[in-house]
Amino acid sequence: MTADQRLLLVHAHPDDESIGQGATMAKYAAEGRGVTLVTCTGGEMGEILVPELAHLAADQEDRLGEHRRGELAAAMQELGVTDHRYLGGFGTYRDSGMKWHEDGHAVAADDIHDNAFWHADLTEAADHLVAVIREVRPQVMVTYDQFGGYGHPDHIQAHRVATYAAALAAVPSYRKDLGEAWDIAKIYWGAMSETRMRAGLRALRDAGDTTSFEGMDPDGPLPYFVTPDEDLSAVVDATDHVEQKLAAMRAHATQIAIDGPFFALSNNLGNVAWGLEFFRLAKGKPGELNEDGLETDLFAGL
Repeated sequence: MTADQRLLLVHAHPDDESIGQGATMAKYAAEGRGVTLVTCTGGEMGEILVPELAHLAADQEDRLGEHRRGELAAAMQELGVTDHRYLGGFGTYRDSGMKWHEDGHAVAADDIHDNAFWHADLTEAADHLVAVIREVRPQVMVTYDQFGGYGHPDHIQAHRVATYAAALAAVPSYRKDLGEAWDIAKIYWGAMSETRMRAGLRALRDAGDTTSFEGMDPDGPLPYFVTPDEDLSAVVDATDHVEQKLAAMRAHATQIAIDGPFFALSNNLGNVAWGLEFFRLAKGKPGELNEDGLETDLFAGL
């Protein structure tokens, strides 16, 4: 990694990165900044939306993870990202699965595989990431908040591993065999703007779409992953790279329906729907702010 500015993203499953920060990844890669993605599991427990691939499911042939490995490679090609790794190597940690709590957020499934990421030893998993951090030496890292956005156990675990690894990587005396110490200057949590989400839902409902994001009211309570605007720290305008983001999302065909809510939202709002990606600053000092009080570059102030 020879770029002067380097971004590390830590995500739980293939497709999380494209939905969350696909446009930012494409923008920074196009600008010659270093972009490294670490995916913590193969997404083996995902729901399969392509009927002819149903045989890959965990309760059948259990080969979904390998298939999604190919989907992620295709998505990275669309985004122009050439540095992608699986935490500890592909197959080290398995998708833990999830179920829905009556309160509307995800929780751990009743039956979890022995090597599920949710059961991973925190220090062991963090050490895999420490090695990456010390090799890549990123100034900025992006991961989930402490609730993993909506409660998925693998998202929560990715937050824990990323946070712990960032701390350990900065300690000069810790695991010298993993490389020279490196302190990540800024850490962000991915976020969804409440104002933007309400506007998007309103546009869908005004267009007569009552099924996309079913159950969400533009004027009512919103899901856990939506962030009040006053808690946002940064917005990256990557509207010029929305088509790359959507192409990357389409590459994750087993997980994202091409006629589903993500694409319906894009059709109704245009590039602004997915071209503006929001973040919360979890570590570091903010750089220059725009008129809305937000940074417009994750590397601002460095």
